[in-house]
Amino acid sequence: MRALVVEDDPDIGGDVAHTLAEAGLGADRVADGNDAWFAGDTEDYAIVVLDLGLPGLDGLTVLRRWRAAGRTMPVLILSARGDWTEKVEGIEAGADDYLAKPFQMGELVTRVRALLRRTSGHAAPLLEVGRLKIDTTHRRLLVRDEEVRVSPLEFRLIHFLAHQADRTVAVDEIADHLYGAADSGDANAIEALIMRLRRKIGTDSIVTRRGFGYRLTGGAA
Repeated sequence: MRALVVEDDPDIGGDVAHTLAEAGLGADRVADGNDAWFAGDTEDYAIVVLDLGLPGLDGLTVLRRWRAAGRTMPVLILSARGDWTEKVEGIEAGADDYLAKPFQMGELVTRVRALLRRTSGHAAPLLEVGRLKIDTTHRRLLVRDEEVRVSPLEFRLIHFLAHQADRTVAVDEIADHLYGAADSGDANAIEALIMRLRRKIGTDSIVTRRGFGYRLTGGAA
């Protein structure tokens, strides 16, 4: 599961991307409105964190173009101005939430997680697939209510597969969400990661469809 961070301030953009990565979301960064429009129109991002004051196209124009093109990913707007009229304008342009600068990274993560749950059809911060429970708030994985220790990368993988539990996910898609397009890894790395997870959560929890990819079933509840 990947996010797009659109922010022309390199310090803020870097901090946001790093914070989202620690929360289990890989993040791509762009600093220009034209680049943002292209990235959001051609890639399937789980969420976008969008600054309004951008060079090239401004953030509201980018957002309006995405929505006019039928792009439905949730968008959290960042702005240095907290005026209520600007918030209304952002929401009317198609934003899902609004956060005024300066802000706390903890609040950003909380809002991002809430948007992801809402748009994925999960109203609670606990995803359940078979015997697995994924606590997205505290980043814990439980098997039959017993906590299992996993690495950040393993948690990111199980979290992504849980959101796609109704379908088989291709290896390339998994690699892109875990590592990003610039460093997509390979099929062997993904297979090794899947094998490590299976040893921890049960071999029947992740099903392999040769030539298609992987699907999380959670095993028998």
